[in-house]
Amino acid sequence: MPTRIIGHLDMDAFFAAIEELNNPRLKGLPMVVGADPQDGKGRGVVSTSNYPARVYGIYSAMPITQAWGRSEAAKRRGDPPVVFVRPHFTRYTEVSGKISLIVRKHVPLVEEASIDEMYLDLSFAGSFEKAQKICQEIKKEIHSKENLTASIGIGPNKLIAKIASDFKKPDGLTLVKESDAETFVAPMSVRRIPGIGPKTEARLVEQGIRVVKDLKRFTKEEMKEMFGKWGLDLYEKVRGRDDSPVLEDYEVKSVGEQETFPEDTRNSDFILKCLMAMAKNVMARFFQLGFKTFRTVVVIVRFSDFETKTRSRTISEPSGSQKKLETEAIKLLLPFLDRRENPKKKMFRLIGIRIEKLEK
Repeated sequence: MPTRIIGHLDMDAFFAAIEELNNPRLKGLPMVVGADPQDGKGRGVVSTSNYPARVYGIYSAMPITQAWGRSEAAKRRGDPPVVFVRPHFTRYTEVSGKISLIVRKHVPLVEEASIDEMYLDLSFAGSFEKAQKICQEIKKEIHSKENLTASIGIGPNKLIAKIASDFKKPDGLTLVKESDAETFVAPMSVRRIPGIGPKTEARLVEQGIRVVKDLKRFTKEEMKEMFGKWGLDLYEKVRGRDDSPVLEDYEVKSVGEQETFPEDTRNSDFILKCLMAMAKNVMARFFQLGFKTFRTVVVIVRFSDFETKTRSRTISEPSGSQKKLETEAIKLLLPFLDRRENPKKKMFRLIGIRIEKLEK
């Protein structure tokens, strides 16, 4: 049976690294790409933090107010404060496409998992040593052409490859052979297993389960009882096993954007202006991803009490027009600005726009 060799490529602090290229003065400073913190009163979350900011304990998905608080604490200690930068998604998508082209020159089967990470089926190399050389070439070319670094994990499956890519960041290359997979994951925190989030981790810690090897004492039946059907999959994962394939036919199903307002509002001019700006950004990313038409338009509204509503419309004929997107989005949004969808006249906290049923 041919040796199965899988790679996972993860760009290092991708958004922040691109912002440093665009503005070299930011290099070396702690930086957060995300919402405007507004002196601790802002809303939204951290999209990416660079490595100096991570020293302060600032990570992706952290509330922007918390990130600002940690920046202020650093400043009081005499350390450099964090530079907060608004994201430029169009630019990130453009660079992501260039990274993909580089990788595909070296590897025939690639699954793009997100804008800054992808799985590589390296089985064609025939050995882990040859796969490692291919990955070294990929890293070298990304650095020479885009002046960015990537970390790559190589393993016998997607699970091990993904965990390994995070093992020596930034600019890392970690190889884990099948014979070492189980011992590789055993001492790691249970959070390193995909699917185990903060709530599940907290539940496990209450039972004295902190690292992966602690889960190995349970039988398949006990794992199923604890976690339901997913427990059977988890039973394999804690032993370093994963048979999920690398899927070349992964494709973007939708393109969207949303924005949390600096403060709750019912100002229709402001809300509609934001909607138009988002429509422009969405169409720019839509075309950069190589799409020609869309058929479904979705609008999301979140009120000040966090009630969230989604409305969508599928148009009769496919369109690639920004004007069409704007028109349909306005039609979906307007009822929320009057009594039809907002009888209590609630304030808006967030709006979003998305297009689906995309065709190339």
